[in-house]
Amino acid sequence: MFKKAKLKKQIKKCHERIEEIERKRSRSQAALVEAILTHTTPDDQDVDYFNRFTQQIEAEREVLKQLTTQLNAL
Repeated sequence: MFKKAKLKKQIKKCHERIEEIERKRSRSQAALVEAILTHTTPDDQDVDYFNRFTQQIEAEREVLKQLTTQLNAL
């Protein structure tokens, strides 16, 4: 029972981290969309931020998938 509660808490934290990173990514995403709409070259820093945040989100989703699998196995 303790293990389930601990996993649920970790899953909740993982969801919160994903939401936080997505908020950060949206800033650079907006800059990229603006560059596309204005037919200009996006700033390299915005592209780097977007890629970095996307990688972090994918890593957190993988952790979330593992935690969910562990919880379902109990």
